[in-house]
Amino acid sequence: MNVTDAVAARKSIRVFLDQPVETQLLRELLDKAARAPSGGNLQPWRVFVITAESMPGFLTHCEKAGFQSEPEYQIYPAGLKSPYRDSRFKVGEDMYALLGIPRDDKAARLANLARNFTFFGAPVGFFCCIDRDMGPPQWSDLGMFLQSFMLLAAEAGLATCAQEAWATRSEAVQSYLGYGAELMLFCGMAVGYADPDARVNSLVSDRAPLEQWARFF
Repeated sequence: MNVTDAVAARKSIRVFLDQPVETQLLRELLDKAARAPSGGNLQPWRVFVITAESMPGFLTHCEKAGFQSEPEYQIYPAGLKSPYRDSRFKVGEDMYALLGIPRDDKAARLANLARNFTFFGAPVGFFCCIDRDMGPPQWSDLGMFLQSFMLLAAEAGLATCAQEAWATRSEAVQSYLGYGAELMLFCGMAVGYADPDARVNSLVSDRAPLEQWARFF
């Protein structure tokens, strides 16, 4: 698989097969992803992997811990404006249409949202943290690291879903993993093999045409 194919293949998967992922493969993919660009070579990513063996205990811990009062950071800007608001609304409606959940079925939508916190059934997952001393440039490094990992995972036949929703459970995650208060949880990542029969996995989010966001001089 070349880079173009990997970029086209990568998408957020929300139903995974009950098929194990070898820890050695994860180690290799993470090691390769660490070649992602990093300003000043700071390499600010700090990763914590939840293996299949640890997953049941971790999920039980998070269920007992519950939600915190505030997320670790503001996931979306307050008063999100158009066209960003429109894009977010549409991808949500497209997803729920594939799931067969109407807009007025709040209970079903909340139940589906809660699946974030089981890694959508993926056998393994990991968390990406960053030192609180770091700033926006280092946060961009995290994005490049995570994208590198997801493309490498696609090349290896794995599926992924990056999950900022875990920022609302950072206290539970920290209390289980035991990392220091100097680290901030950025996101989780579900990793496994996609269920090809799940309709929601056919979702491919729209991208605005080049003319709307690029200018050539």
